[in-house]
Amino acid sequence: MRLINKISNGFIIIIIGILHTNFGISDGFSAQFAKFSQTNYYKISRGLDELPAEIGKTNFEIFAAFWFFYFGILLIPLGFLVISLEKNRKMLPHSFTISYLIVILIGCYMIPNSGMTFIMLPHAVYMLIINYLKVKTYKKELQ
Repeated sequence: MRLINKISNGFIIIIIGILHTNFGISDGFSAQFAKFSQTNYYKISRGLDELPAEIGKTNFEIFAAFWFFYFGILLIPLGFLVISLEKNRKMLPHSFTISYLIVILIGCYMIPNSGMTFIMLPHAVYMLIINYLKVKTYKKELQ
């Protein structure tokens, strides 16, 4: 139980971000990243010209490779922010934990057989429960 108390939610988010980024640059997306490097990672997609998304018009592999990589990078500073909030306040704002859970649930609904379901959903539930227990303890201390 002590180890669980020492692992912060922010640290878990950073680890998920690193794993996500590493998966984005893994062998599975090596062809896409080789193509990115040909343009020095500039303008890797035609952007709005690829919409509406349809086969032959949208390059779904490039889209997936980019978002795997980019979403992982976005999670890392989010993890540092959560660490900072946890250190300063000892708990996260309830609105953040609920919002995080909602975003994760939407992702699980849209892509049920993914890391969103198997990794991030358990973490979101864990974060909600741990934060609730911290708030409950804090309120008892105030009384």
